[in-house]
Amino acid sequence: MFSAPEKNVEQLGLKEGQIVADFGAGSGAYTIAAAKALRGTGKVYAVDVQKDLLTRLENSCATEHVSNVAFIWGDLEKLGGTKLHENSCDVVIVSNVLFQAPDKRTIIEEAKRVLHPGGKVVIIDWTGSFNSMGPTAEQVFPEPEARKLAESAGFAFDRTLDAGNYHYGLVFQKGGTRTFAQQTTAPRPV
Repeated sequence: MFSAPEKNVEQLGLKEGQIVADFGAGSGAYTIAAAKALRGTGKVYAVDVQKDLLTRLENSCATEHVSNVAFIWGDLEKLGGTKLHENSCDVVIVSNVLFQAPDKRTIIEEAKRVLHPGGKVVIIDWTGSFNSMGPTAEQVFPEPEARKLAESAGFAFDRTLDAGNYHYGLVFQKGGTRTFAQQTTAPRPV
């Protein structure tokens, strides 16, 4: 089975009112799945470096009547590049991004920066190279390396997701305790 964003988001157990960031939103499959899982509440920040993809995603959201999405033109490989406030998100999704990013460490550090204590980052990426599908063999970022990267950034391993036959899914939690102010303050892009 190919990776199914709706199924993967369902496994995350998102709750109404949560704040989600989709790092490297691309075509927006995870953005739209997360926005729908929030049932019109909360917010999904679709972050991508490609303006044309964000424009297409904005049109897709309008067509599907998904209104709880904000679109951010940002650089994931720069600390602060998402333009999101520190400790402002409940969940960060990093799907099919790490295999193509030269600076994987900064992407994970940026996820840590925007997550509130106790927040979760989910990493979904390719398990291998499959002919004309997915990354080249040299681009594949193996699951053990992804886990090592997240743990070295201070994340605690939480669980795996069943992300299909061609992808792995890992969920990590940011340490610390969320304060009352963090629970009641809505995040805003800088």
